[in-house]
Amino acid sequence: MEVIRPRQHATQRGNPDWFTGEVWIDPISTGPHVKLLSVHFAPGARTAWHKHPFGQTIHVTEGSGLAQSRGGNVEPIRAGDTVHFEPGEEHWHGADSANFMTHLAMQEIADDGSDAIWGEHVSDAEYLQD
Repeated sequence: MEVIRPRQHATQRGNPDWFTGEVWIDPISTGPHVKLLSVHFAPGARTAWHKHPFGQTIHVTEGSGLAQSRGGNVEPIRAGDTVHFEPGEEHWHGADSANFMTHLAMQEIADDGSDAIWGEHVSDAEYLQD
């Protein structure tokens, strides 16, 4: 058994290449095999299109938001919801237009250190579709 004490990580601003709007990230665990983050989205903020080599699971801890897989419908997500994205499934997620949203994001880290492959930003038209 290994007990891992919380490290003092400063809250980080979301990389503008990967996010639209105000996003803040609190690392909980960053390896060596799994990354666990608490991600805070302001209303309207969202990820860019992205995928994960081993998939991703998010669990909404507060607020409400939206999630979509490429070619699928935009789905509302709320506090208490858990969403799993399969390996290589291109998707985005973020807050809805009226509320903050926080989720825990968990994904495995590949041997080369990568855990996500980032694409283009989600357009306003994609974000606002019903």
